Amino acid sequence: MANVGLSQSLSQSQTLAPQMRQSLEILQANTLELGQLITQALETNPVLEDLIDHESLDEITDTEAVDTDDFDDWQESYDDDVRELSIIERRNQGTDHDDAERREHFYNSIVAPLTLQEHLAEQIRESGATEQRQADAIVVVGNLTDHGFLDSSIEDLSRGVQIPLKRLEKGLTLVQTLDPSGVGAEDLRECLLMQLWRLGLAGSLEARIVDQHLAELGKNHYPQITKALHVHIDQITEAVEHIRALDPSPGSRFLSGGNPYVQPDSRIFNDGDGGWNAELTGNYLPRLRINDQYKDILSNSAGDKKTRNYLRNQIRDGRMIIRAVDQRQETILAITREIIDRQGPFLKNGTRFLQPLTMNDIAEVIGVHPTTISRAVAGKYIDTPHGMMEMRKFFATGYQTSDGSDISNEGVRESLQDLIENEDSSKPLSDFKLGKMLIEQGITVARRTVAKYREQLGILPSHLRKKY
Repeated sequence: MANVGLSQSLSQSQTLAPQMRQSLEILQANTLELGQLITQALETNPVLEDLIDHESLDEITDTEAVDTDDFDDWQESYDDDVRELSIIERRNQGTDHDDAERREHFYNSIVAPLTLQEHLAEQIRESGATEQRQADAIVVVGNLTDHGFLDSSIEDLSRGVQIPLKRLEKGLTLVQTLDPSGVGAEDLRECLLMQLWRLGLAGSLEARIVDQHLAELGKNHYPQITKALHVHIDQITEAVEHIRALDPSPGSRFLSGGNPYVQPDSRIFNDGDGGWNAELTGNYLPRLRINDQYKDILSNSAGDKKTRNYLRNQIRDGRMIIRAVDQRQETILAITREIIDRQGPFLKNGTRFLQPLTMNDIAEVIGVHPTTISRAVAGKYIDTPHGMMEMRKFFATGYQTSDGSDISNEGVRESLQDLIENEDSSKPLSDFKLGKMLIEQGITVARRTVAKYREQLGILPSHLRKKY
């Protein structure tokens, strides 16, 4: 009979305070989600109010008397509060937007369907994993393509965000256990193998075909597969039917309906003097401040102690929300300005001229950790002279062309897409031929890389693109 007993053990784990959790949530929120968070804060925190419906910040003074016995750090925090609110007020000066427009944006954000990133982030929060692993998994999620594939190798991502590879791999493992099955794979082969593993078919004939003969499968070369695996053609046919029932693009289901309204988080525009400038969007968002009446109650030494303790906590939480929103806005604006400085060829000529750029490059200039950049750009969009673009698309490794210039992975993908769009549909270009044509353009990439980028673009192999 087994012995039953008690034992003690020590272990270290990283936990986040509720305030830090909320700060990260605000940083990661796009403009529409930020509107929901601010509206929720206004509804749940009585000391917060919307500046649009109240007097100007210029009327705020810092002369109130404060009981330092009950709130020792009030004066310093109050001064910080005024300075922070002044920054927000200055940023939001300009055209006033009426309540109807604000309500329209708010309702748009409510009805917008879940994105792949939101769907995965919700599962991560409910996973029960450690705080650190959840944070690392969120970084991975922020670097997935719309089809659910890793935008770059996990090694490149580790270097870009300066998270140890072993740690980030654990975050990736968590992502790969989520729904939809196959998300977080680096390529189609890994995506299909992950789905087979989830179905209990690891090591099966289906898995062997995907692992060793995916190229032959794509060309319907069943006899070659039969010969290589030493099985009957009927077994191959049956296994292929199972494989074709898998999802080669697990993130696509979140694109089918599309997002009915995408609000850019920042905008790049021509300043009129031949240069470029950046600004934040979201002028319709509520502008927060702490209500003066509650400050007066708190500073009144004759007030009820229980009430004053409650207000002290609410004012502290309110200041934290204001500060977190301000830091989010400043970070996104700083990132956008750095993109202007580093992506001049793109702004002038288009996506094909995107330069290789890492999050570490921006982080060093702004003075934050690369993971802060990763969280700040996840799910965000920039309105550029060449259309709306996801922020993360500006961050990618790349290649050096034959003339010594640099081109990003996104630029290579666009060149590849242009070649396929202009091909003869009766004689579609193979991955090998596409690779040769890219080399002729000065871009040297391997055939396997061409196939990977083609899959990321959601483009079928040549034999399936052929039209008779």
